[in-house]
Amino acid sequence: MDSGASSDSHISPKEEESSRTVMVILVGPPGSGKSTFCEAVISASRRPWVRVCQDTIGNGKTGTKAQCLKAAVDALNEGKSVFIDRCNLERGQRADFLKLCGSLTDMHAIVLDLPAKVCISRCVNRTGHEGNLQGGRAAVIVNKMLQNKEAPNLNEGFSRITFCQNDSDVKEAIKTYSELGPSDKLSSGEFGQKSKKESGQQSIMKFFKKSAREENNQKEKEGTSSSGNGAGNEFPTLAFPSISTADFQFNLDKASDIIVESAQDFLKRVDNVRLALVDLSDKSRIISLVREKVVKKGIDSNRFITFVGDITMLYSKGGLRCTVIANAANWRLKPGGGGVNAAIFKAAGEALDIATKGRAETLNPGSSVAVPLPSTSPLYQREGVTHVIHVLGPNMNPQRPNYLQNDYTKGCKILRDAYSSLFESFASVACLERNKKPKLVELKDKTSGESKNKEKREEVKSRNWGSWALALYNTAMDPENHKDGLLEIADDFIVLNDLYPKARKHVLVLSRLNGLDCLEDAKREHLPMLKSMHSAGVKWVKKFLSEDPSLHFRLGYHSVPSMRQLHLHVISQDFDSPSLKNKKHWNSFNTAFFRDSVDVIDEIEEHGSAKLSSEKLLEMELRCHRCKSAHPNIPKLKSHIAKCRACYPPHLLQNSRLLSASNNDLNTN
Repeated sequence: MDSGASSDSHISPKEEESSRTVMVILVGPPGSGKSTFCEAVISASRRPWVRVCQDTIGNGKTGTKAQCLKAAVDALNEGKSVFIDRCNLERGQRADFLKLCGSLTDMHAIVLDLPAKVCISRCVNRTGHEGNLQGGRAAVIVNKMLQNKEAPNLNEGFSRITFCQNDSDVKEAIKTYSELGPSDKLSSGEFGQKSKKESGQQSIMKFFKKSAREENNQKEKEGTSSSGNGAGNEFPTLAFPSISTADFQFNLDKASDIIVESAQDFLKRVDNVRLALVDLSDKSRIISLVREKVVKKGIDSNRFITFVGDITMLYSKGGLRCTVIANAANWRLKPGGGGVNAAIFKAAGEALDIATKGRAETLNPGSSVAVPLPSTSPLYQREGVTHVIHVLGPNMNPQRPNYLQNDYTKGCKILRDAYSSLFESFASVACLERNKKPKLVELKDKTSGESKNKEKREEVKSRNWGSWALALYNTAMDPENHKDGLLEIADDFIVLNDLYPKARKHVLVLSRLNGLDCLEDAKREHLPMLKSMHSAGVKWVKKFLSEDPSLHFRLGYHSVPSMRQLHLHVISQDFDSPSLKNKKHWNSFNTAFFRDSVDVIDEIEEHGSAKLSSEKLLEMELRCHRCKSAHPNIPKLKSHIAKCRACYPPHLLQNSRLLSASNNDLNTN
């Protein structure tokens, strides 16, 4: 990875540094103090600032976003730094401003994440506000805005994000920016962010002292031992360093052209993936060149980003989750040396070296090889990296093998081939794991622009998981920070108590495979995982039966889960629990909506996927799971099943669907 200057550059590092501007996007609802922040910094700073405020940009009156964009561009062109004083609560509201910035402008965000009651109180009590948002109606508007709030992320293109949760944080941020001189530069990263467990704006409903009963009922779907917000449905992301520009000394300007052109071509052909060019230094010349050329070519900044950080700690240190990373390898595919290659092999541990040897012994310039990273690797466990793609580019260093003697005609061709091979390897990995994301990764035909096998391709339903539905996913990805309620942690799965158990004994066996969201995703390649989860469930059934031999158990999956991350229910058939409250709860375990684990495994082995049942089954009448008698409501059903001693239906007594202490099923599992 490079931080040196190109020989073609017309701007010296000192000149470039002194000419850098900053665009700061203020993020916060009305009443959070955005305008006050701007005024405090501008009045105290030696750096020339311009405040762009939509409330006043129309000759003192409320204007448009387009006017704000133009004013920001004009200020940057004059060498001034800019505050964007708008609410900017949603990612889409920020995107156009991020696109304005070239390589000589640093993008910052200040998040004024003050309690909702503080913002509302300020709005209600203030007078003479520029945007006329004051008085009683302000509370309704603030409430509505906060419902759609999306915290900014470094992935959007910011180099620095500062979160302020109280007045003390705000004062500290004002001091930091007030002291920022004309040639000063702030360090990159996120500052002041709460932990995932604590993140999220305090509910405005609590401020109004409304009952939390509706919220609790909505969130009580399928249980978990932990909670937290997640990243949502992100596309598969490839993080890659600049190939051949460090030790192999390839010309930076030529390399940046090839990176941008190769990425543009790839993203035109492949949907629902993202590329991230990574470098250690925020002064990296290759990063600056690529950023500038990406903007000129109009490439979607949500699909191709640049990121400053250690490629082996993107998630733990920078919050950027990349399931696939590229390694600038040597031709022998050996650890050691320096730079990216040494760092990745060291971070991944011996597991990567062993896995690499199983795939290839050597690598030719212009080619790549994708290596699945074993779950035992620290890089897999800590960062969520599932694959490392080794790639070898052209060498312009006479001290290294395959020296091209400054032949850039040949060198450029090899570098294009290297990026093409890298991106295609990434696409192959993403396609193999297409079930991990909301939509199919779609490779389009290069000549016609139409997707291959379009007529045969199945449509995959887009899934929009609410933040509360990501709690299991967050636990699976980082169990060490969600240990409350965990019963067992293994390489491939974890076992935890259901937070809202629907019976005396109700635990979940949760897959740790990133992207295996639900039963619809499970394919033949996941059979070892499913069998391991089933065996774990049986083990816990044996334990529970040793404590209470009167219990009976089923192991299975919901056809359409309400929470993300594939999980196996291990549930006793007494259904004696105060958390079982309504028809959907009952029918989710006692109709064909509940798929027995043994049947799921058999179907995937034979057909490649499991049969799924419609959610309409959840609306069926209430019937006893033993005698099949109908009941008008849950209390009467519960009263009945407490007394019912009818035999279980015949189909449950077959194929080890029902496990108990009185049969031989457990002895054969």
